[in-house]
Amino acid sequence: MKAGVVSEPGSLRDFAYASLRQRIVEVSLKPGERLVERDLAGELNVSRIPLREALRMLAAEGLVLLVPGKGALVSPFTPADVRDLFDVREVLESLAARLAAGRASAASVARLEKRLEECRAATASADAPRIAAANAAFHAEIIELADNPLLTSLMSPLASRTEWLFRLTSSRDPAEQCSEHEELFALIAAGDGDGAAASAYAHIAAGRAPSAALASTWSEPVVDPEAVAKRRRRRT
Repeated sequence: MKAGVVSEPGSLRDFAYASLRQRIVEVSLKPGERLVERDLAGELNVSRIPLREALRMLAAEGLVLLVPGKGALVSPFTPADVRDLFDVREVLESLAARLAAGRASAASVARLEKRLEECRAATASADAPRIAAANAAFHAEIIELADNPLLTSLMSPLASRTEWLFRLTSSRDPAEQCSEHEELFALIAAGDGDGAAASAYAHIAAGRAPSAALASTWSEPVVDPEAVAKRRRRRT
């Protein structure tokens, strides 16, 4: 970013948030990596105030861990964290699929079909970041189509973490996942609540074991957040 391009405080915060979110989700910044404010502020050409606001926003989404008085790091994403995320997704996303099917309309089906088309195109492109983003958008659309504000508020903080998981597990077969999305879409479009809920649960549960196994390859066995956050070494 060139100096002076972004000047409003809110814009600076949002720019820093979007830039860091992308780096984390696309794994340019790895789970457990220390985030050095001085370095990041220089790289993004922002002051520390909007940078810290952005870090707080990312912490609320589970992407950053703030250690009071020590600093910040990319949140660890351990096999246990993966397990916890799947525990929640299996229950709430199957509920969302049931509700979306029960409230299916021509307009809602068209919206979901558009997301499915994005999944198809991303899968055909073999572009891992694009696949992760498209798959996350498909799942998020189902939650929106459930038209349950409480459910939306519960799932909203998990959206970035879910996309991050999809990117970290991009070695899984994207064609298989797209095929499962096709099945789930058909059931929602047909208004089959029970079938949609079962399909959503099976789709999510199928990713639990391989995702947990992959998590062991990208996470440290034991991460001490305070020790990581207080390191003086700057990133290169």
